[in-house]
Amino acid sequence: MERKIKQQVRGYKTQDGAGVNLVRVLGNGTVQEYDPILMLDSFDSTNPDDYTAGFPMHPHRGIETISYVYRGYMTHRDSLGNEDTIGDGEVQWMTAGSGILHEEKLPASERLLGVQLWLNLPAKNKMVPPAYHSIKNSEIEEIELENGKLRLLAGEFQGTKGYLSKYLPLDYYDIHLDPNASIVLNTDSERSVMVFTLLGDAYIGDALIKEKTAVKLTSGDHVKIKATDKNTQVLFISSTLLAEPVVWGGPIVMNTKEELNKAFNELKEGTFLQNKISY
Repeated sequence: MERKIKQQVRGYKTQDGAGVNLVRVLGNGTVQEYDPILMLDSFDSTNPDDYTAGFPMHPHRGIETISYVYRGYMTHRDSLGNEDTIGDGEVQWMTAGSGILHEEKLPASERLLGVQLWLNLPAKNKMVPPAYHSIKNSEIEEIELENGKLRLLAGEFQGTKGYLSKYLPLDYYDIHLDPNASIVLNTDSERSVMVFTLLGDAYIGDALIKEKTAVKLTSGDHVKIKATDKNTQVLFISSTLLAEPVVWGGPIVMNTKEELNKAFNELKEGTFLQNKISY
């Protein structure tokens, strides 16, 4: 059965961090439908004043943040002592788990283009040790398609394996299609699948979807993605439905109000970090 559009969400312009202009596509109001993806922020600017303020040091617990910077750069620093820069096609994968502090700096570049996802952690894994991993271009397979290419950011595609998520399975593809080209992706019918049109409009199934739109797909074993008469770049994201309670407060996402209150109390008391910081 072919997957079709179940819901679509176009983002709205907002600011976050120290004054970063971005488009927030998924958030509190889309949690249930897009489970386990909690948030999707899109960045697309040729004006460094839109983003160089960055995201100063802040806490997270209960989630994983996955940043894909297709153009431009992002420098990460955290309370575990990690400091790393990704850019021009690379991925930053941070497991907040029991608690981490991190900052993200966005140096000036010709263009900043990418997205950040928040992937929920299952209740049993909410308090796992925090960790950071970057997926460099040398680790990302580029698979040639007829009239396009697929960049395997994470997961598996037709037997080719990329970075494998530790807590929830995640297939994450960056698909580039030439004008009027198409691709049919086979999908596990039990998976929760969404697509985001990063650059250009695209046909998902038979529906024309505008640029910077997230679409949740119905269940099925395949989906067809087709470019218009212009180049198209879409992100395909497939994972496992959690169907667990979500209690969300700012940078922290837990399963109960008590867990959320405990996290904020620990922040006030200075006991939030359960792993020794290096500075």
